[in-house]
Amino acid sequence: MCGICGELDYSGSASAAAIKEMLGPLEARGPDDFGVFVHGGAGLGHRRLTILDVSDASQQPMVDPTLGLAIVFNGCIYNFRELRSELQQQGYQFFSEGDTEVILKAYHAWGERCVDRLIGMFAFAIWERASGKLILARDRLGIKPLYYSETSKHFRFASTVRALLAAGDVDTSIDNKALHHYMSWHAVVPAPNTILKGIRKLAPATTMTIEKDGRRREQTYWRLPDRKRSLGVQSENEWSELVTDALLRSVKRRTVADVPTGVLLSGGLDSTLIVGMLHSLGHSDINTFSIGFDSVNGVEGDEFKYSDLVARHFGTRHHRIQVTAKDAAEALPGTIAAMSEPMMSHDAVGFYLLSREVSKHVKVVQSGQGADEVFAGYHWYQKLVHSNDVTEDYARIYFDRDHAEMAEALHPSRMNGDYSREFISDFFSRANETTSVDKVLRLDTEIMLVDDPVKRVDNMTMAWGLEGRVPFLDHELVELAAGIPSDLKLKGEGGKYILKKASEPFVPSEIINRSKGYFPVPALKYLRGEFYDFVSDILHQPKALERDVFNRSYIEHLLKNPETSLTPKGNSKLWQVAVLEHWLQAHGV
Repeated sequence: MCGICGELDYSGSASAAAIKEMLGPLEARGPDDFGVFVHGGAGLGHRRLTILDVSDASQQPMVDPTLGLAIVFNGCIYNFRELRSELQQQGYQFFSEGDTEVILKAYHAWGERCVDRLIGMFAFAIWERASGKLILARDRLGIKPLYYSETSKHFRFASTVRALLAAGDVDTSIDNKALHHYMSWHAVVPAPNTILKGIRKLAPATTMTIEKDGRRREQTYWRLPDRKRSLGVQSENEWSELVTDALLRSVKRRTVADVPTGVLLSGGLDSTLIVGMLHSLGHSDINTFSIGFDSVNGVEGDEFKYSDLVARHFGTRHHRIQVTAKDAAEALPGTIAAMSEPMMSHDAVGFYLLSREVSKHVKVVQSGQGADEVFAGYHWYQKLVHSNDVTEDYARIYFDRDHAEMAEALHPSRMNGDYSREFISDFFSRANETTSVDKVLRLDTEIMLVDDPVKRVDNMTMAWGLEGRVPFLDHELVELAAGIPSDLKLKGEGGKYILKKASEPFVPSEIINRSKGYFPVPALKYLRGEFYDFVSDILHQPKALERDVFNRSYIEHLLKNPETSLTPKGNSKLWQVAVLEHWLQAHGV
């Protein structure tokens, strides 16, 4: 896990200075070392977090002069040893023991389609000396980020928006389509857009080739399988066994590391199942980490009673992290600054503080993100079972604001269309699924998951040089889950029925049968005291008052009614606008 950046200069003279400027904001993602490579029109930069092959042999940028290739890579390829063996049989010789060189050789052997063979999370850039072209790739589920900007003179890429801004020459005006998505779709902004016009992000499961003269092409190399396909599976027990085998394989894959590892343990089903499976695989000394916040207005701020139960059951080396309101308030600026894109979810500060403490003990953690989107664990799926208009019903249940309120919130110059509704309507019309629930599961897996929980975990863990791995997003497990009938996911209370059935041999019954919990940060729902002062100060800054993003009357209404101005999902609308404004200020926009 690292931070990467680079430039392809069309005049044939890449800027080492620009690469070094981009590396600065990437230091937290790779605190162990750094490197710069410049050759003609190509420049590559890398910040290293040593996880596999901690020797200098795996230092990046990695250059293979014999093959005429150079690479920078962020992520982890879990099947790299198998691929290495296959490539050795083809005659390739290796000078390192890590996964970076395996990608380099795999590209030489199989070209751009090497990505089909990679199991893991990745964002990488490979430069060809002979052709001068640059090839970018991002993993199937978008676990690792990759942003880019372009002018008539050059193409640049980086792991974060802040890194691209540091190099300059970026159009920082607000993208109205992205703004509409942010304000209506719980801060989700689908690729390729970001909140800034001059910065885009590569979509998941996509490769991009940039020729040395700037000509560019993209290719999608993987899609979520059609949910209507038949796997010949008939019974609940068969599905349960297949899920068990796939998840065990996924959890085992994510233990590959040459440094200490752990698990983020909320005490819910998903994280407990990871612990249970690790225990069954013979891991007897598991580091687990839980976090809790002060309660506010009767809303509990921790789930320690469940995480403690799990820790006792499996005898883990458990770390309980209690965060006071003062701790959380002081962490807000750092949390928002760590966001590569603005994110409104209250639990971002939780992951930020949790990652800070976890990084003192281990370098790698497994986490339960993705299970709810893949196995239907959210409450709104059940509400869509009998939907006759999936676009209307999904928007009503999930969107933070309808279009009428959007007009109240946004400056008239920003109201160019109902972008978010148009997006989901078009998505649902193209989806081959026959049921509303399956259409929404596809949307949540391909879009919402990538730009909300997965991005949040990446940004907050990497802010502290911590690698987060998500076994529920192993693409083989996701492909399997896509074929499971939706009624087997929604059966019973709380969804995820088939996952619960698969978890029975691994998880205490008290955890399986408990009500679904969330990662609560009550103070950011009600915004009282120092939290309200923080928000109010942001929104009264001169830059905020001068910016033509929000209608001032709407902001004043939210400031007067912070505790009652909540989204349908129960999140603070005031916090949402404050995060965006603070992010813009923190990034110098």
